[in-house]
Order: sequence, then structure tokens, then C-alpha cells
Amino acid sequence: MKHKDALDEFRLGVCYYPEHWPEELWDDDFRRMKELGFSVVRVAEFAWSIFEPVEGEFQFGLFDRALALADKHGLKVIIGTPTATPPAWLTHKYPEVLNVTQEGVMLRHGLRRHYNYNSKKYHELSAIITRKLAEHFKDHPAVIGWQIDNEFNCEIGEFYSQADHDAFREWCRNKYGTLDKLNEAWGTVFWSQTYSDWEQVFLPRPTPAHKQFNPHLVLDEKRFISDSTIAYAKIQADILREVVPHHWLTTNGLFGHLDSHRLTDDLLDFFSYDSYPQFSTIHYDPNEENRLADRGSSQTLSAIRSISPSFCIMEQQSGPGGWVNRMDMPSPKPGQMRLWTYQSIAHGANMVLYFRWRTATVGTEIYWHGINDYHNRPNRRVREAGQIGAELAQAGGWITSTRYAADIALLRDYDNEWDGEYDVWHGPFSWQSGKAWFKALTRRHIPSDTLFMRPETTLSDLERYKVLVYPHPAIMRDETASLLEQYVRGGGIVIFGCRTGYKDERGHCYMRPFPGAAAELTGISVEEFTMVKGSRPATSMKWEGEEDAVTRADSFNDVLLPERDTVEVVARYASDYYAGKPAVTRNKVGSGEAWYFGAVFNEASAGQIIKRLGLESPAAGLLELPEQVELAVRRDDEGSLYFLLNFSEEPVVITVEGEKSDLLTGAKLSGAISLEGFGVLVLS
Repeated sequence: MKHKDALDEFRLGVCYYPEHWPEELWDDDFRRMKELGFSVVRVAEFAWSIFEPVEGEFQFGLFDRALALADKHGLKVIIGTPTATPPAWLTHKYPEVLNVTQEGVMLRHGLRRHYNYNSKKYHELSAIITRKLAEHFKDHPAVIGWQIDNEFNCEIGEFYSQADHDAFREWCRNKYGTLDKLNEAWGTVFWSQTYSDWEQVFLPRPTPAHKQFNPHLVLDEKRFISDSTIAYAKIQADILREVVPHHWLTTNGLFGHLDSHRLTDDLLDFFSYDSYPQFSTIHYDPNEENRLADRGSSQTLSAIRSISPSFCIMEQQSGPGGWVNRMDMPSPKPGQMRLWTYQSIAHGANMVLYFRWRTATVGTEIYWHGINDYHNRPNRRVREAGQIGAELAQAGGWITSTRYAADIALLRDYDNEWDGEYDVWHGPFSWQSGKAWFKALTRRHIPSDTLFMRPETTLSDLERYKVLVYPHPAIMRDETASLLEQYVRGGGIVIFGCRTGYKDERGHCYMRPFPGAAAELTGISVEEFTMVKGSRPATSMKWEGEEDAVTRADSFNDVLLPERDTVEVVARYASDYYAGKPAVTRNKVGSGEAWYFGAVFNEASAGQIIKRLGLESPAAGLLELPEQVELAVRRDDEGSLYFLLNFSEEPVVITVEGEKSDLLTGAKLSGAISLEGFGVLVLS
């Protein structure tokens, strides 16, 4: 039974680990949580050794006492199944549950996520602990939901134990049926790789050229890992649906080699994410132009929203972050924790829990700071959390009925992302182009969605948007091209980048002129193409109709040849031996348009297309906003909420046409308004 109303009530809360603290602290901790406006806590996701200290002996006393106190203070509880951290007795007695590297080295006990998804013994033991927890807490008045495991594929997303090789072989049998079909799909005729017996089939293993493998095998490997993860999660989800059908289910994280959309569709009530905006700040390309820093986290939140239109932030950054030996994020400045909270809410979060209540004094995460410091005395972060709690106590109910609104979607898909991990001819480009488009849109205050193209995607899914940007879908099925053509004929606009459409879902190259499956829709062929690197200098393109409109043509160049009278050349290459040749085209199809951009997008080139399409902010005529402010719009049948997020440390001036109300303070605003550094307004 799916719980459609699981996120209809806004909740603010925190992650709490009673097993880490003296019991005499618990009551005061819960009391102060309630005073801050918190209503929910997450517990137990790493506590297997507390619940089952030795095999077959279960103890619930510690959490019984903790949950009783939480209930006394009116706090609801999310329980995490503790399977991300199998205890020492388990891994010592059953080493077959451990993960193994590609080179065959077993990954031992001592961190977390040290198991594999295909061990039958781990399936058995995980089912036992999940059922014991569910049966014990099924009638507890404080418990409202369950988090399955913790951050699937975090730390590592590849698995090479004997159980994984065996399961992969069976997965291949089920998918292909015969070795002839497998050999054809993997192109094993190349380099005499043909398999003549199923026992010869393995996951990728070390080869003479380091990390060089059959690319079609590698693509299937990612699909297998995703299927294995979902099958493992299903063991727990099925038990929980059986024993606690009145509780909702979720899981957290967004990591590689996992189809989180199918995971959510098949097993969960909604998806959850762990939001640490400073990852966008510390992990960046030093050569990147016009970096978004923590504002860049909004692009990831749009991907979460594609999985669940409303979602939970199970871990919201509240302090400086780091492990003892890595990750050294600085402390949020005054106002940033509040800004990041509303960033999550603006993008669709109807429940937010901070990580964590108090910084751990032992273990790997002693520098992953929470709201409270070790000393447990009041601090700036506690006061900021209290301000947020008070605001959301008033405003949360108005927010939960609304949904994020956007007319433009940036398209992604799992096949191209997984194939692109290995294929350097298109893989590095999608994130580069997606980020360029997001920057160009958000700086013009044009909200955008992320939409994953899947076999289940329908025409109505696409028709919600006026414009679709699909940067570099090298893999494109004919069915996908047909669906996009229907969308365009009905009046939609689709924009492709270089390296589009020339592979099928197996990773085979079509024996067709580029852009393969997209050729009919775009009305062009690719006359010539080249990487732009090494001895090939950077090129540029000149846009028609503007004397000074010249932008770079980054990373890869497709030289285009119009094949239809309906094709208009929008820009031409301005340098190298193909100067003057078409670089950007627009094809009229039915009532819509299909664009082809022959390079990797940058912010300036995305801006040129935005201008030529006449795209405007939904705040046009209502608000005048500086570039530093992000606009997000949440909407329902009653109207719109305009979230204004100042990602600058300095105050900025916004202009409100007419009069609007700030949902967080009740203040009426009109004319020129000063918004403080890291400030937030929610206007209605």
C-alpha cells in the first residue's frame, strides 16, 4: 500500500543517535528539539550491533527507552534499517557477504557499506533483522516511517564477489536467453571475445590494458548493479509492507549505478536525499567559469524532484563537515544554514531533517558537525535552527500543497550516464552542458526541471514543458526519437547537442548518418566531426543576425549539413578549416522546432538560444531580481509562492511591483527591498 499523503504535513527534524550518548542526556535533548520547532527524528540506521549483539540474540531496550522519551515530547520517529553496517560477528562468521574489488581483494570490516547485494546469506540475515525491528516497533505510537538501509552505493558502487559474478551470469541468462544473443549484444566478434559456455561469463575483470574492457559488457554491468540493488532493497520493502503497512517507506541518497526512479516507483512512498551544498563548493573544477558554488546544489535537487515531485531531505547540512582523514568543509556562515534549508524546500522538500543533533565525539565522523557542538552549549547554529523552526511552524502548511513549477526541462537518462562513464567521446559532455544550461537559466531567473527519459516516459510527461534540452544523448532508441517527434509536432521545442543519436541501447553504433535516430527530427546530417583538444585548437561560432554574437564551440564539433528545406542555419563555425559551415540549426517540424547545436554547450551559447527563443522569467513584470538571487516557484490551484534565495554574502536590492506578502514574516512588501546576505523571502 502506497501512502500518497505521506508528505502532506510539513515536518522539520533532526538525525539522532541515542546509542552514542549517555542516557541522562536524552530527555533534555528531546525537550530542546521540540522547543526548536522540530517534530521528527531519524534513528537506528547504523545500530545493528545494538539490536543484535550476537547472532540470534535481539535487544531492544535502549531504543525502547529512547523512543518512549521521544513520544513523551511529541516527536515522531523514522527508523532506519541498519543493514548498511553489518556487525563484526556477521562479517567474521560469514565473509562471503563482504564486497570484493575488481582485482579480487576482499574489503574487510571497519567502515560501512562493506557488503555485497547478492550474497544469499546477507539476504537471509538482512531479512531477519528487518522483520524483528518491524514486528517490535509496529505498534509504537511515535513511529511513522522507515528508511531502508542508508545511501545505497555510497562509498562504492561496484561489486565483484563470487556471489556477484554468479548473479551476473544468471542475470545475463534471463536477459538474453541464449549465448548467441549475448554475443551479438556485446559485439564479442571483436577481438575474439565470443563466449561458448555460460561459465565463461563474468563481470569485468582485470585486463592487460588497465581498466579497459568490452564497452557493451560494461554498460550491462551498470544495469546489473542497479537491478541487484533494487532486488536487495525489495527484500526489506516487502517485509515492511507486510508487517507495518500503516508506515511509509523511503530511502536516502543519490549515488551511481542505481535507477532511483525505478527503485522509488517499485518500492517506496517517496525518495529522500542528503543535501550538503558545500560539496558543490569544495569539489569543483578550478578552471570552471562563473562557478555557482553552493547554489549549484539546486541542480541536484531538481534531479531529486524528477524522482519524487515532493521529497524528504533526510540529512540537511547544519555545520562544518568532514571525516578524520578527508572532507574538510568549512563552517556555514551566519544565515547559510537557513538559506540551504529553504533551498531544499523551494525545490520540493516537504520534510527536512538536519544532520545531526550533536557532533559525534568518537569515530570517523568526529568532524562532521551537527547543530550542537560537543559541549552541548547554545551556539549560533542552534539559534538559526530555532528561527527556521518558528518560521515553518507558521508557513509549512501553506507550502506543502504546492509543487515546483517550470516550463523548461533538462533531459537525462541512465543509459547515457552509465555508458558515458566509460565512453570519453560523449561521457564528459553531458554534465558540462547540463551545468551550462542550468547556469544560464537560473541567472535569468528561469526555473527548470530535470526529467529522466525512461521507457515509461509518455508524451504527456513531455507536454508539461515548452522546451526540452537533451544535451548529448549518444544512445537513443528509435522509440525515443519517435516520442520526441510527437512532442515537437505538437508545438514543443527540443534542443540537442553534439554526439546525439548515433548508438542504440546496447551501445552499438547505427550504420546511419549521424545523428542516427535523431536525423529525421533534426533534418540534418553530420558532414564531419572532431574532438577539440591536443593539436586541434579551440573553435568558435558566429550567430546569425548579430554582428558581435560569437561564442566558443567547446570540446567537440559536429559540422552540420541541412537535409531539409525546413532547416534554418542559426550559427556557423567562425574558425578552423570548416569556418562558415553550419554549427547550429533549427528545423521546423509541425508546430514545433528541433534544434541541433554542434558542440558542447557553454553558458554563453545557452544564453544565445534562450534569447532567440524569447524565454522569460515567470517573475517578469512582478519582480526585478539581481543575478545573485535564485528564483524558485511553487504553485497550486490557489496561486504561486516565489522563493527568493540570496546566495551572496552581501545584501542585494529586489524590486516588488505592486504588493506581495512574505510568508515567513507576514510583512507586506512593495517597491525596492533590501534582502540581507544569505537572505530568504517567500512571497505570495
